[in-house]
Amino acid sequence: MAYEVWAPEARRVEVRIGGGADSGDGGSGGGNGTDHPMRPVPGRDGWWRSADGLPREHGTRYAFRLDGGPLRPDPRSRRQPDGPDGPSAVVDHSAFPWTDAGWTGRPLAGAVLYELHVGTFTPEGTFDAAAGRLDHLVRLGVTHVELMPVCSFPGVHGWGYDGVSPWAVHEPYGGPDGLKRFVDAAHAAGLAVVLDVVHNHLGPSGNHLPAFGPYFTDTHHTPWGSAVNLDAPGSDEVRAYLIGSALSWLRDHHLDGLRLDAVHALADTRAVHFLEELSAAVDALSASLGRPLVLIAESDRNDPRTTAAREAGGLGLHAQWNDDFHHALHTALTGESRGYYADFARAPMAALARTLTGVWFHDGCFSSFRGRAHGRPVDRRTTPAHRFLGYAQTHDQVGNRAVGDRLSASLPPGLLAAGAALVLTSPFTPMLFMGEEWGAGTPWQFFTDHTDPELAEAVRRGRRREFAAHGWSEENVPDPQDPATRDRSCLDWSEPGRAPHAGLLEWHRTLLALRRALPELTDPDLTAVSVDFDEAARWITVRRGEVHTVVNLSGTPVGIPLHGHGGGDAGGGGTVELLAAFADSGADVPPPSPGGPLRLPPRSAAVLRRRPVLR
Repeated sequence: MAYEVWAPEARRVEVRIGGGADSGDGGSGGGNGTDHPMRPVPGRDGWWRSADGLPREHGTRYAFRLDGGPLRPDPRSRRQPDGPDGPSAVVDHSAFPWTDAGWTGRPLAGAVLYELHVGTFTPEGTFDAAAGRLDHLVRLGVTHVELMPVCSFPGVHGWGYDGVSPWAVHEPYGGPDGLKRFVDAAHAAGLAVVLDVVHNHLGPSGNHLPAFGPYFTDTHHTPWGSAVNLDAPGSDEVRAYLIGSALSWLRDHHLDGLRLDAVHALADTRAVHFLEELSAAVDALSASLGRPLVLIAESDRNDPRTTAAREAGGLGLHAQWNDDFHHALHTALTGESRGYYADFARAPMAALARTLTGVWFHDGCFSSFRGRAHGRPVDRRTTPAHRFLGYAQTHDQVGNRAVGDRLSASLPPGLLAAGAALVLTSPFTPMLFMGEEWGAGTPWQFFTDHTDPELAEAVRRGRRREFAAHGWSEENVPDPQDPATRDRSCLDWSEPGRAPHAGLLEWHRTLLALRRALPELTDPDLTAVSVDFDEAARWITVRRGEVHTVVNLSGTPVGIPLHGHGGGDAGGGGTVELLAAFADSGADVPPPSPGGPLRLPPRSAAVLRRRPVLR
């Protein structure tokens, strides 16, 4: 077998087989391995290839040397057993004993996602430990696990967004075989697995790509520095590199989809956008494998073309996160009004109604946070609601707060239950952030494990300065490099068995069971959603067919009419059945009297169904 690498600017390339420690003399490594010359590949500009017959057994260590320089890992490394700066290791994907031959995947329509960080989902922080908790997710009623990034990055613990080996799996989590065991176990439990991947930047430490070629360009600049090269000279190979990585995750690790981080930061001026090319490649692989594969974008553009079909001039992604819904719900629940919450906080119930029926709040209107008009309307008649993910909490919205406080740190159980009702019965594809389902008392904070002392200190200082500018005391901002910051962020698995967490967990299970049982709750028709609200009294009702979700966010009891959606009792006569209810302090929620309002206690939620009169 031969080794190949793209290094268009190199004059001499060698591959070292075995060992990996650099002898420093630019020659053979002796006991540290043996260097072998590579030759340019005819007809493939910039590509180098070794002679055939070199060892390539599973686990073989190797590294490349360019122009007599230091040894560097393979840009397409499938495994970095000693971390991002060490030698690569050959991975024979066919050697893994998969048991999911009968897995046919799960579609996005009707799905419920669960965002999970492997390093803090359990104290052990490994794929195998996470797999041991999959039964909890099955009982909860989710369908897709969305893993935060697992690419190789320096150190042991981190969020994963500073990954530097886009084809390799973080070794402390369990490496490539650990990920495969997790996916295999998830499929056996009936759960699909989506992986968060980062194409818009690489981490600042351990990134060897610039030594190999023009993977980055100064044509564009991003918050992370030079942009990934998607449209400058050499970008054909860079795009192929990223698309190849995406397909490898789906094909070789049997993943069911990818969540694409911050696609608005992908600077690309070419006629065929990188995301369009990626979506075409993933759709082709899906057809070949005979199972659904999904691409879910994180985008702040509020542009429906992100998920529109390629044939209609869109990018062809299958779904995207909906931060506007989050912001509206967050302000309605908490009353926060700083930063990007300001526009939503002026009339939070109206903002929530606007997003529930029209997807985005900013759909071409002025954004005070941005100082300009923002967004584009969604065509409610032709766009299915399941293309948009709705959520009350995510890793971003929790972890990027100064102290990583969840909603449970400031809200009583009744308001947490009300937020859950609005998310899990919304027209969108719902997503939960790990531990949200029981109102986890643990924070989820920003933590790093940079091995470069200067970088570690720079991140520490920058984090404190950032929050000091927003009014937080620097002393209250956790040190990202302190191991205790990560430890505090691990879920406490004793919580679900005790009050008030057990009640919230049962409420989430009840709502998800209703979502499975009632066709109205997975109906993708946005035009079939109607909302009533009272801004001053702080109640809102959402009607989807014959199903009503009613919440009281105020601290006083309210009577909520159920005839605002088309006339008559609950919109057309008949009786109204109380399907589920949750209130602070265990207060009872009485069923509505015929023709009368629903009496809701303070901070409570209810789901009802109208049964029409049979004639």
